[in-house]
Amino acid sequence: MENNNTTNTTKNNFKAMTYEDVLKKLEAISIKLQSYTDYPQAATDNAKRARKWKEENGSTCGTRIGWTRSSQLSERKPISRDTIARMASFKRHQQNKDVPYDEGCGGLMYDAWGGEEGIEWAIKKLKQIDKES
Repeated sequence: MENNNTTNTTKNNFKAMTYEDVLKKLEAISIKLQSYTDYPQAATDNAKRARKWKEENGSTCGTRIGWTRSSQLSERKPISRDTIARMASFKRHQQNKDVPYDEGCGGLMYDAWGGEEGIEWAIKKLKQIDKES
């Protein structure tokens, strides 16, 4: 049996939205979906170097997300604000950035995420995006 209060509320919610309200919601969604490709070439080069080493030497380092990120950066694919935020948060691994690839996962995964250039760009880009919003 249908609850009349729920039905009436739903109908009223649909009636309450004006054309301008819909446009505002769509604009908010498109801002969230905006993507960027202006990361430095050095970030691409770092990700490519990490991928090449993994392909040539094999590795159990990293997660699927980390290697997806490296693929995006290597292929200069657009990345979203949320992805940029994840890149920026990778700064916490900076203390491992100089670990040689064959001696551990730190340097390999740091480079997979764009290395120092990519992560520093992400930190600055995130501040820029959030300032503009």
